[in-house]
Amino acid sequence: MSVTSVPGFAASGVACGIKSSGVPDLALVATTNRKPVPAAGVFTTNLACAAPVQVSRAHLASGHSAAVILNSGNANAATGEYGRGVAKEMCSLVAAPLGVGTEDVLVCSTGLIGIPMSIDPIAAGIPGLVANLGTDATAGESAAQAILTTDTVRKESFISSNGFCVGAMAKGAAMLAPAMATMLAVIVTDAVATPDLLKQALAYGVRDSFNMLLVDGAMSTNDTVLLLANGSSNVNTNTKSRATAFMDAIGETCAQLSVAMAADAEGATKLATIVVRGARTESDARQAARSVAASQLVQCSLYGSDPYWGRVLSELGASGATFDPERTTISYNSVTVCRNGVAAAHDEIALAQTMGQREILIECNLQAGDKSATMHFTDLSHAYIDENAATS
Repeated sequence: MSVTSVPGFAASGVACGIKSSGVPDLALVATTNRKPVPAAGVFTTNLACAAPVQVSRAHLASGHSAAVILNSGNANAATGEYGRGVAKEMCSLVAAPLGVGTEDVLVCSTGLIGIPMSIDPIAAGIPGLVANLGTDATAGESAAQAILTTDTVRKESFISSNGFCVGAMAKGAAMLAPAMATMLAVIVTDAVATPDLLKQALAYGVRDSFNMLLVDGAMSTNDTVLLLANGSSNVNTNTKSRATAFMDAIGETCAQLSVAMAADAEGATKLATIVVRGARTESDARQAARSVAASQLVQCSLYGSDPYWGRVLSELGASGATFDPERTTISYNSVTVCRNGVAAAHDEIALAQTMGQREILIECNLQAGDKSATMHFTDLSHAYIDENAATS
């Protein structure tokens, strides 16, 4: 279930020829009535942001959108004024058959950086893209498939709660780092919501999901999360309780997508979760979790199925968080391996068996306060290096 599971939204995906392999590479999500609806977006904080990011930011100034066009196979990043022209033309070419303004269309791109993207295959593919717009599951799946790059599976989500529903599709398998991942996500809902609430909901949802996800520490030029609300459920979010329920639904959607991205990370053999508890402040908790997740030594230990807690303690100490290492406890898969900053006796054979599992849980208690943070990351494998040793 995906974006088309939400009443009032349609989607499609086609192969237009951006990718030489001939696989789907152009997607569209649009309102079924072809009218702009409240919308919001969160984008990369990379100063070298791509042309589609710049164009979508400008188009979202109105707080409304009717459609999102997405391509894979070329990031349209580091392409200067030419690239901005291509991004704008993509919006114009979709706007015309939909009967909306160019500024009512948002645009996303993902793929190789620094390669000028021709508008020709996109222009040729858009008529079929619009004609194929559908509201069934197949249409949603085709759109989700068309935005993938090195991903091996589609990332989709659907939640129905409190009388409204939320559907989403996303891509992302590498260059995943805090402050947004190399990812695209389109989230749609039939709730009644203002652009301001959508902004708040996205900020809330992204904070503990995409912004607490790390694979290789690289921040992309194209990160984009978009949220559109068509209000077709007639469920208003204008009370505190309903607004909270709506924000929680967006948060859960973002969480589902971010975990799916980590699980599909390039070359990953382990999906790890680091939970830091007992921090003095929330900032300390997040810093400590991020420091552990970003450590290539910790990532390599995971690849080797080695519960090397010394590397974890070292990263905690280097994180900038305020705590006493000699009061710190560390565990792997609920087995305590470090207590009060020194090695703790444990069943090494039993722990070694659990370390062979795909999912690994690392828990750290700093015993300096009551704040906590959770972050998802992966191991660092030979396959990841092979995948990224050349342009990708």
